[in-house]
This record gives sequence, structure tokens and C-alpha cells, in this order.
Amino acid sequence: MVREAEIERGLTAVMARDVRLNAICPYFTMFPLDFPLGILTTHAKPNARVLDPFCGRGTTNFAARLLGLRTIGIDVSRVATAATQAKLVAPTPEEIIDASNAILLRRRKAVQIPEGEFWDLAYHYEVLRDLCLIRDALLTGSIAAHVAAALRGLILGALHGPVGRTKRSYFSNQCPRTYAPKPAYAVNFWRGRELLPPRVNVLAIIAERAHRYYGSAAPRVVGAAIKGDSRHKSTLADAREIIGRFDWIVTSPPYYGLRTYLPDQWIRNWFLGGPASVDYTSEGQLSHSGRDRFVADLRKVWVNAGAHCRPGATLVVRFGSIGDRLVEDPARLISTSLEATGWVTADVQHADNAARGKRQADTFHRKRSAPCDEVDVWATWRP
Repeated sequence: MVREAEIERGLTAVMARDVRLNAICPYFTMFPLDFPLGILTTHAKPNARVLDPFCGRGTTNFAARLLGLRTIGIDVSRVATAATQAKLVAPTPEEIIDASNAILLRRRKAVQIPEGEFWDLAYHYEVLRDLCLIRDALLTGSIAAHVAAALRGLILGALHGPVGRTKRSYFSNQCPRTYAPKPAYAVNFWRGRELLPPRVNVLAIIAERAHRYYGSAAPRVVGAAIKGDSRHKSTLADAREIIGRFDWIVTSPPYYGLRTYLPDQWIRNWFLGGPASVDYTSEGQLSHSGRDRFVADLRKVWVNAGAHCRPGATLVVRFGSIGDRLVEDPARLISTSLEATGWVTADVQHADNAARGKRQADTFHRKRSAPCDEVDVWATWRP
């Protein structure tokens, strides 16, 4: 069992490091850094290999990097893997700024720019043109890989967000930071309030963020983010090829009922090469059509991951539920998914409720939702 006093003692040295990079790309589904960092600081050996098969914005992988541990993150969302990869590279701010400036000096280059009422109101034309130039350069692979990964993460983090009164930190008209609004709703919102997109300095925002997030050195580690489905055996085999057999899995699957985590990132997905419209399909997501199917999908992940773990490896799963699909016993759901997989449940602990994680949702929903209870389920690999 992880005791709070042990975690606090273990975190003292590590938290003195600059952890701002963890905030490079706000993401709707995320857990606090002290969750994986506390576990790994207190319990992981110096040569441990760390996997997160539902990496989201890469908090587990960043915690592993802070400790100098080899790490792999896997996610079906290319937005998630791009955010994660940005936390595993170490370019200098000058490399990022120079690459961006070189791209933007080619403003006469023809580039495809999305059209329509949404795009006209979401971004000033000159800002959107500059973003499209950078998008094109990243998609064609004309930038050094470590610089491209960082620039990609910086752009994703600033792609949409609130319009500040004095400081311009985001490229868009008024938007949430963590997920993209639906086009029709956004257009009505902007028109109803007579909001026009700001003409911001794209390079200045990139430069400020480059210094903020990459100005301090972090330990260099062997690690990567893989866009893939952890339910597929080949995905875990690819991950093992990069860092070897896993010693720790620290993760948080999408909570039961969270069905829109891919469509909710549609603008960021566009920047990474996707369509300039919302794809409302749920291809690649865990099934939420019924509890049994959801449990079966999780079981596939645990079996696939276990096949590439060292004997005695540890799995820690943080899990809860959302308002429209409450789970009476989240711990029981996870424990059921672990049955007959080779993972033996060792402990169940109550985590803090999700009040902090719910705040951003509450800012743009009329009715505030109650925070859900979360649990941490610990298991040991005993095939």
C-alpha cells in the first residue's frame, strides 16, 4: 500500500525540478502528476521500464522521464500521443524558434487553408495561414524529429483557449482550452457576443511557450509515444521492442461512459493531419455500449500488456465514472476486468475525488456536475 507520508518524502527531491513541461497541452482527461510520480518515486527501481497503455496527455510518461526511467505511452488518439511525445524530447528554445521562423518566412508559399463560417470566426485569416504553414511543414517531415515533436506540442497547447484581456496566449477566438467546441455551437456563441478572432503574433506565442516549457533541462530517457490500440497484441509488442519488458504499468482507462474523447479533440486532430470537420464516429475507442463489453475490452489490454511484463511487475489503475453513466463500484469493474488475465489484485485504495478534473467541464455546462469517486487498484503480474 502506498502511504501518503511515504509519497511526500519520495517527492521532495523530484518536485524541486521544473515540471512546467507537463502542462504543455491542456487535456480534458488527465490525472495529477503526483499520482504516477509518487508511485514511481517511492517504489520503482532505477532501471524500471514504465508503460501507460492509455497515456492521454502523457502524465505517467513525464513522471517516468523526471526519474530517468525508460517509458512508453500508447493511445488511439494522435492528439494524445503528440502531447506525450512533446514531453519526451529536449530541444532548446532557440531550435524551436529558429525552425518556426524559417517556416513563417515562406508566407508566399501556397498552402491549403480550411474554409467556412467556423474557420472565419475561429481564427484571424493571417493567424490561420501561419498555422497552416507550420502544419504543412510538420506533416511533410521537413523539421528535425525532436524539434518537430516539441513544436507540435506547443501549437496543440495554444491552438484554442480563452482570449486574454492583456496577454495573448492562444491563437483562437474565445474557446475552452481542453477540448474543441462543436462548430455550430461555437459560431452561435461568437456571433451572439460579437466576438472576432484576435490577430495574434504566432511566432511570439511560440517563442514564449518554447522558453516556458523547454528552458530547463530534464533527464534524457529512452521513451516514445505510440499511436495504437492497446487491445491489439502487435501494439504492445512494438512498445516492448523500444524499451524492453515492462516493470510498471500506471494508467487510467477512459471512464465508463466517456464516449467522445476523440471527437472532442477535432481541431487539434485537424492540425495533426485530420479533416477540417468533426468526425463523430467512435472508431478505436473502448466500447461503452454495455458494461460487459467494456470489461472485455479492458481485459484484452491487461492480457496484452502482461505478456510483455517481467514476473512480479506492478499494475496501478486509477478509475472512476462520469455523471451520465455512473458505476456503482468502480473498483469491482476493474477487478473483474483483471480476472483470468495473470494479474492478481493486491490492493484497492480510495483516491481523491475528481473535483479538480471536473472544473473545466463545469465552466461551460449550465449545470455543475458532482465530482465522482475514484479508486486506485493495484495488481501484480503472476502468469
